Amino acid sequence: MAAGSTDRKIDKLIHLLVQNAMVVVPGPKIASEIGVTRSTVWMWMEKLRSLGVEIKGVPSSGYRLVKIPDVLVPSLIRPELDDNQIGHTIVHYFRVGSTNDAALQLASRDAPHGTVVVAEEQTSGRGRLGRTWYSEPSSGIYVSVILRPPLAPTAAPVLTLMAGIAAQQALVSATGLAVDIRWPNDLLVGGRKVCGILTEMSAELDRLHAVVLGIGINVNHSEMPPELKKIATSLRMEGHKAWSRVQILIALLRELERHYGLLLADGNESMTRRWAAASSYAQGKRIRVVQGHDEFQATTTGLDSTGALRVRREDGREHLLVAGEIMEVR
Repeated sequence: MAAGSTDRKIDKLIHLLVQNAMVVVPGPKIASEIGVTRSTVWMWMEKLRSLGVEIKGVPSSGYRLVKIPDVLVPSLIRPELDDNQIGHTIVHYFRVGSTNDAALQLASRDAPHGTVVVAEEQTSGRGRLGRTWYSEPSSGIYVSVILRPPLAPTAAPVLTLMAGIAAQQALVSATGLAVDIRWPNDLLVGGRKVCGILTEMSAELDRLHAVVLGIGINVNHSEMPPELKKIATSLRMEGHKAWSRVQILIALLRELERHYGLLLADGNESMTRRWAAASSYAQGKRIRVVQGHDEFQATTTGLDSTGALRVRREDGREHLLVAGEIMEVR
């Protein structure tokens, strides 16, 4: 078990409650089945209640789960993934600095391909360009996936695009909302960011050892901090209802498995074509490009096979963007 990760017995407790949903389960029975003391059961029940899990205590009888919890523990996720390699091992944290940092540490200790790290809360979540990722407790999905692809390091940008398409497909299928992709890794609803992807890797010159895909999704945030309101939103704010984080994470891991397989089978160009078909930013979008101290306006003209974005500046010069930030010019 990874340091600081959720005790497997808490996961077993949640599984026991779900199996006996709406039934009062005696405290001694719970303690006996998961192998802890009754006082530990009480402490863990309080912990789950603090996360919004509705558990009713019945005096002198036991505990009753009022509704299925929306907690991203392995026992609620893994059984829904069939033979997925991605998600065969799930490491859960109630609270962690960064799921990417935790995943990179596991990768350095030879954690296998497909290992997933997920948290209810991040205290030091990271985005691109050194930014902080706002991680409201028990409202979003903060997940990192370890991949060990048989590819060269130059494939890393296409892996980011692959993750973007997979996340978009998962959100569309789970919510029915219209989700756009902004190069290289932002998912937008109504023009505002709802999901970001941070790709980090360890590699040699000729091969990747491990790639960590960090994915943050704003799911049930009822509002965003003042400094983010103009640029970020949540699925709840856009869909006007709360969504199941469990079901969205299951959909995401399934789509990552599917699209990763397509990338390995069909190659980069197939994936960049899929990305271009899913994004309004791929072709004919007027944008502002920021690359360090350089800033200019351009129009997008497609992707190349490496995942770089082709743009045409206003003076007609062509550029190939391999890094940087873009914003739509309205």
